[in-house]
Amino acid sequence: MTDKESKLSEYIPQKENTEDRKFLEFEKSIQEVSEKISALKNADIDSPELNTQILALQKERDQLTKKIYSKLSIWQTVQVARHPQRPHTLDFIKRIFSDFDELHGDRQFGDDAAIVGGMAYLENTPVMIIGHEKGRETEEKVRRNFGMPQPEGYRKAKRLMYLAEQFSLPVITFIDTAGAYPGVEGEERGQSEAIARNLAVMSELKTPIIVVITGEGGSGGALAISVGDHLSMLEYATYSVASPEACASIIWRTAEKASDAADAMKVSSGELKKINIIDEIISEPLGGAHRDYDLISQSIKSSIVNNLSKLSSLSSDDLVKRRYERLLKIGS
Repeated sequence: MTDKESKLSEYIPQKENTEDRKFLEFEKSIQEVSEKISALKNADIDSPELNTQILALQKERDQLTKKIYSKLSIWQTVQVARHPQRPHTLDFIKRIFSDFDELHGDRQFGDDAAIVGGMAYLENTPVMIIGHEKGRETEEKVRRNFGMPQPEGYRKAKRLMYLAEQFSLPVITFIDTAGAYPGVEGEERGQSEAIARNLAVMSELKTPIIVVITGEGGSGGALAISVGDHLSMLEYATYSVASPEACASIIWRTAEKASDAADAMKVSSGELKKINIIDEIISEPLGGAHRDYDLISQSIKSSIVNNLSKLSSLSSDDLVKRRYERLLKIGS
């Protein structure tokens, strides 16, 4: 195994283990049934009756999950989008692309691990990948700043976009961030300018851009790499101008009204599709993307391949014109 493969393998979860699953507050009933299944499987008794009971409980769990997830509130959707076991950009890269070669640095200040990017193959097509990366374990989360990029992260993304344009590589971006890092050092290095510059660059980039919102799409931190020709969104992802907590703190002076803010901002995929902010909703596995990394990766891959084939037939001028017209339709 090469060093590159070793690094990416860190993001492949172990075989599904109910005991390792993390359940959200509204999933308590699912957790109770899952724990019963786990207890029976660990009983080390091989009998037809026991197997029948396990199958019955699994069916009950699936039906319960389907019922709960069929009527999630927007605030519950926010919680699913933030699930600690939700797949990240590197998880998708490992499953969707091949021969990923990560590139580092903005050529001005340094590298930012909160944004990963590089060249890879999508089947037989060379592409440029750019995405937020939150990290898994505590040490890695700190190194990646919990997926909140500094200005150098956005400038790295801009450098890779220009590189993609130069070599006619389609750009694929993965969005999953609470927002750009709001610290003093980020502002000193021009956080707002870096985000604004990316918006301008992406609006005129003469190569196809496909955007996939996989988790949180928070504020300008998400927007800075989400101007594109086709914007897909996972079923339980979110996309908003600010976090529900931030919005509630501004309007009601308390973050405890976050659920009300989430409803008011209409951050869910269904609501955003209605007003043409996104183009496509990608269905998630039962219980969310974190329940089956391989299945959701295959769904994302199918969407990217399908839309890229349509965009690749357009000239660079037609591509930019179409992108502009798409933005004008937002809200209509």
